[in-house]
Amino acid sequence: MSPGDEYENTGGYGGTGQTRTRMPDSGGPYGGGRKGGRTSSRSLVMVVGVVVLLIAAIAFANRGGDTSSTDGTDDSPQTAATAPSGEKPVRSANAGIPSGFAHDRQGAESAAANYSVALGSAELFDADRRRDIVTAVYAPDVAAARQADLDRAYSNEEFLANIGLDKTGKAPTGQTFISRVIPVGTKVTKSTENAATVEVWYTSLFGLSGEGSTNPVTESWYTTTYQLSWVEDDWKITDFQQKDGPVPVGRDQQASTADDMTKAVEEFGGFTYAR
Repeated sequence: MSPGDEYENTGGYGGTGQTRTRMPDSGGPYGGGRKGGRTSSRSLVMVVGVVVLLIAAIAFANRGGDTSSTDGTDDSPQTAATAPSGEKPVRSANAGIPSGFAHDRQGAESAAANYSVALGSAELFDADRRRDIVTAVYAPDVAAARQADLDRAYSNEEFLANIGLDKTGKAPTGQTFISRVIPVGTKVTKSTENAATVEVWYTSLFGLSGEGSTNPVTESWYTTTYQLSWVEDDWKITDFQQKDGPVPVGRDQQASTADDMTKAVEEFGGFTYAR
């Protein structure tokens, strides 16, 4: 399954409840009740202590990037805050997709995140752009097979009709087709000098916005695990697995109108993702 293939059987996402947050009673540890008996000087000391701890935590979180070596195998998942390292995230672009990633763990994470965006985009439904994307993100020895698989999936007229597109992958007049992946975080679970396994947790928007749409834009959550190899001086995908979630609890928010959703997608561009 390719990112985007999860929509092949789209019929709406059922079972998602709306949850209101109930604040704890004032008597609990996080309650709003005010307790007496504390002097102003003691309160000042506690505030100063909290501020010092906060500054220390920020300093620790923003220390220089990952200093681990790519020599040998590291099977333990590691997370790190995105922080400036002085290195440019990418040197160039291939078919509009970032390329030239650093030959290290952070470069592999950046490649996986950017490739997720490309493989989950609406451009994958266009035959010409699909070829460009496949060539840019997959290793040469697997690109041809993936191209054939994706061409079969994205030219299936029944599949396209189910998501509201015509046989060429175009949206009906007056409607906008939206397919966008937004990475939330990445995690390296295995790394050697020329290979890496990277998990990308992301949310995706998918559907048709506009009057008369029978497939309104919905939000979903997935994690894709990419196997990457260092090929031709860059990270390339050799294989992947996709699963649902983790899925956060939905807030009690009113859905935007079709016009507002269309404007948002047209006016807010995507990002180049880098660790």
